[in-house]
Amino acid sequence: MVILLPVMAFAFVALLAYAAYIAFAPSLAGHVERRLAEIGGSTMPVEAPSWERMSATFKRMGRVAPQSPSEMGKLQRRLVAAGYRNSEALVVFLGIRVAVAAILFAALATPLFVRPNIALAFGGAGLGYILPNIVLARLEKRRQHRIRLSLPDALDLLVVSVEAGLGLDQAMQRVGEELVFAHPELCEELRLINFELRAGKARSEALHNLGERTGVDDVQSLVAMLVQTDKFGTSIAKSLRVHSDTLRTKRRQRAEEAAAKTGVKMVFPLVLCIFPAIWVVTLGPAAIKIVQVLVPLAEQ
Repeated sequence: MVILLPVMAFAFVALLAYAAYIAFAPSLAGHVERRLAEIGGSTMPVEAPSWERMSATFKRMGRVAPQSPSEMGKLQRRLVAAGYRNSEALVVFLGIRVAVAAILFAALATPLFVRPNIALAFGGAGLGYILPNIVLARLEKRRQHRIRLSLPDALDLLVVSVEAGLGLDQAMQRVGEELVFAHPELCEELRLINFELRAGKARSEALHNLGERTGVDDVQSLVAMLVQTDKFGTSIAKSLRVHSDTLRTKRRQRAEEAAAKTGVKMVFPLVLCIFPAIWVVTLGPAAIKIVQVLVPLAEQ
């Protein structure tokens, strides 16, 4: 096992060097574009911004990263739920994951920051491979929380628009235009529904896509209610009003639940941080006085 560790380290460094060569080597398309520009007599092309060059580097690294079809599907859904719908977002995310793992491995395997340790370097590479997933999960939950908070306000405006005589499609378009500054995430989803409807998709399919994209349970219940209302021909305005009242009740219950958990969450900071300081302040002078009195008596 001791002999195997240097071999594994050499193999990993070789793969890392190959990945760096692929990432930073100029692509053939770039050479062709520059050559065509020289032949056409055009001026020197403007250098791309740094974030575009970094994105291109991540794309090259992501294309050579190991890929599993089942994992790619899950990552794609998580990226869409976090708000990254670009077709190349998955490749860029894979490149970021590989880059973070390689950077941590290089930092721990070379004497730049700490004493080189192969086992610690492999552990850091594993941590760097997992860290982007943690950040993505955090971004996904944050966006879902913002959509969940903005849904009651959007439903109220949707009820007003439908009761004023607008159809459901026009009402969703109106809500997407009015709340674009207050709730941009939900308005973006509503605009996508309008684009899908204009492209010829059925309303039920477009609504189901909304629930799958966001992954928010409140949005999925709203989608189910709208689909059933459209299917059975009941009043959309009454259904939306009842559902809006239900969502506001659920939001108030969530706030009460969070307030009830505050006392339990305060126990650990109080016990670990505040109570020791109080004990030192209250019992410290008495302890010092006891030591001053008892130590001379013990010496006698």
